[in-house]
Amino acid sequence: MKIAVIGAGAIGGYVGVKLALAGEDVTFIVRGANLEAISKNGAKLIMHDGSEHVAKNVKATNNYDEAGHQDIIVLAMKAHQLEAIANDLPKLIGPETVIVTMQNGIPFWYFHKHGGKLAGSRVHSVDPTGVITDKIPADRVLGCVVYPASELIAPGVIKHIEGDRFPIGELDGSISERATRVSECFTNAGFKAPVLENIRSEMWLKLWGNLTFNPISALSHSTLQDICQFPLSRELAAAMMTEAQTVANKLGIEFRVTLDKRIAGAEKVGKHKTSMLQDVEAGRDPEIDALVGSVVELGRLTETPTPHIDTVYALVKLLAKTMDEESGQVKLQKVA
Repeated sequence: MKIAVIGAGAIGGYVGVKLALAGEDVTFIVRGANLEAISKNGAKLIMHDGSEHVAKNVKATNNYDEAGHQDIIVLAMKAHQLEAIANDLPKLIGPETVIVTMQNGIPFWYFHKHGGKLAGSRVHSVDPTGVITDKIPADRVLGCVVYPASELIAPGVIKHIEGDRFPIGELDGSISERATRVSECFTNAGFKAPVLENIRSEMWLKLWGNLTFNPISALSHSTLQDICQFPLSRELAAAMMTEAQTVANKLGIEFRVTLDKRIAGAEKVGKHKTSMLQDVEAGRDPEIDALVGSVVELGRLTETPTPHIDTVYALVKLLAKTMDEESGQVKLQKVA
């Protein structure tokens, strides 16, 4: 299969290398140091057991026309980075192309084929201009929930930490031929990729923790274990999760685990820094709106009060603004 992986970061690199090693025709669409490294040396994956694998048979380009039509497009960047590639994406789409979205949080396509009075609504927090919805056809999309953890440790070099589950699903809940085909492709590469009848429910289960622990950790510079074991932050997390659960329930979503079990699961992860805290410490733009702002928006759409989520959202957005301003000042000082 011809597979384009847009982004060769922690998850895109992991997925792309495994697919290439399984014999698929993989093209990484990347820029800068990743493009140079993969073009020269291939893409390297260091597994959690220490074994090293290099996919020499991959292509790397930043030219969408050069890549051409694909069987599968894997969108492996963060949600707030989708708009930057939306105008070029149609160049990769052929008659039967399937788009696998691997973003955390509420996706831009959430209300496509959703049913009910909100069917067809745009999630403004993740697609403020509408260009993502206009340029990425939701009819081609398979939703995907990303459970593995990995990291980009050098250009073109990915270190796998743990996990191999990438459940996928059609937006209308059907078990389609194309979903089965993508599942088999991923399974052949060594992933667990079951086709689910309710991919939104699976997304909410992961989001339930992300919308809570990510911003709290970014604001407090604390690990999952710290947040769960400190009574005040544990209480805040539970309050945010309760509000989110009410929103999800109003949208027809039921959680298969209890709130206490979800918090206990986060605590068991231990002294782990969330991705948002890692971004803050590295000076990168944190992923806020898809994880937190979208739930605030869905709270408004469902007429559900979300006071704790609103407060944490305001604080973490201010943090991002301050980081951006400080980064700009540093750049000006360097130029001067």
